[in-house]
Amino acid sequence: MMYNMKKGHIWFTVWMCGLTLLAACSGTSAQQHETNEVDQRHGAVAPQTYVYECSDSYSFVARIEGEKAWLFLPKKTVPLPHVPSASGAKYSDGQITFWSKGDEALIEDGQKTHRDCKNNRARAIWEHAKLGGVDFRAVGNEPGWYLELRKGDSVIFVADYGQRRYEFITPAPTMDQKARVATYRVQANEHELLIVLTGQRCRDSMSGELFETSVTVILDDKEYQGCGRPLH
Repeated sequence: MMYNMKKGHIWFTVWMCGLTLLAACSGTSAQQHETNEVDQRHGAVAPQTYVYECSDSYSFVARIEGEKAWLFLPKKTVPLPHVPSASGAKYSDGQITFWSKGDEALIEDGQKTHRDCKNNRARAIWEHAKLGGVDFRAVGNEPGWYLELRKGDSVIFVADYGQRRYEFITPAPTMDQKARVATYRVQANEHELLIVLTGQRCRDSMSGELFETSVTVILDDKEYQGCGRPLH
């Protein structure tokens, strides 16, 4: 598993190029209402993602998958096996040790120990989506909604603070590179979804966070406005 924590500087150009390739190949803020979920189907436990921020300003991403923890550290990525612990969950390879109790953790890397690490749930939601293969994600408010788009796979739209969920096959986009606009239109199961991604800055109306893309979603006859960013 590889993971790059650096952000692209020419974000929209890269995103538009990726969408162009897709077209050629394929013919309270909303995020406060989302969590890492446990999947009970077939007894499986879904991966859990955390973004820990420590008291010494150290920050890292932890992805728990079964009996293994993947740590995405500032300069390296390491898999750690689960080891016995009197309390909490402990993972170690003998050199790096990661110990957590839900939203709190510490990490020992060589002779350095980072303590009082707390999960940033808002950041964890976006990292969880990225590690889960989501290529573009958007959120909006009043009512809270979010959208997750996987190129060549699926589009998931969750509306009204999680009360309604819709899934579509990702369509090929219509591109207007001069206007910096990508448009997706898909119809299935008696619903029509229109997504318009515009390459202009957008500020979340609840959190104030600044995003690279303005997003309009129209589901049937209802319009939703929000902000988003490419994740890969």
